[in-house]
Amino acid sequence: MRNIDAVFLKQLKETLRNKTILIQFLMFPVMAFIMENAVKIENMPENFFVKLFAVMFVGMAPLTCMSAIISEEKEKNTLRALMMSNVRPVEYLIGTGFYVWLMCMAGAGAFAVCGGYNGMKFCQFMLIMSTGILLSELVGAIIGVSCKNQMSATSVTVPVMMIFSFLPMLSMFNKSVEKAAEITYTQQLNKLINGLGTTEIKAESIVVIVVNFVVMAVLFAAAFRKKGLE
Repeated sequence: MRNIDAVFLKQLKETLRNKTILIQFLMFPVMAFIMENAVKIENMPENFFVKLFAVMFVGMAPLTCMSAIISEEKEKNTLRALMMSNVRPVEYLIGTGFYVWLMCMAGAGAFAVCGGYNGMKFCQFMLIMSTGILLSELVGAIIGVSCKNQMSATSVTVPVMMIFSFLPMLSMFNKSVEKAAEITYTQQLNKLINGLGTTEIKAESIVVIVVNFVVMAVLFAAAFRKKGLE
């Protein structure tokens, strides 16, 4: 726990220095607040921009943050120094993952406040967001572990991030895209968020999310076994 705490505090102190990471945590909650209060269209669904940007936030912020942090520290040999200081890879990953998860959950809380969710709706919303954040962190960790440096990680992260963050939005305007997006966890999270307040939870959404998690976990295990954190 001491090593995990040290890694967590290290990443927390880096937040203000690393503007790229900081922007990821702030951009979408701020945009949701502005759009919800500035744009008023007749017959627009309730909390339209909160729901839209919340899903985009899940598909982008934790994924890019995990990828950027791991790849940057590999490139700068920070990880090697940590390993020589008796910090085990699993301790580093837990500390970094918890930091990203906590920061993203703070963003999720901002979305919930902006949407006026309270009581059971608030709990449901935060549970859905936390699940998506964990999955996106896993995707980001796969990219960060697999790539040699930050530049190569960025070149992989951008298209992957665009798929997971923009597909749910595009699926609203195109039925073919919607069908293709059904296999992604972000599309299923989008459905769950839009169904907040209802008692109906489709088994299909849960199955797709679980399958996504299993696939990502297997890919991460394979990448970690092959590359490690060296």
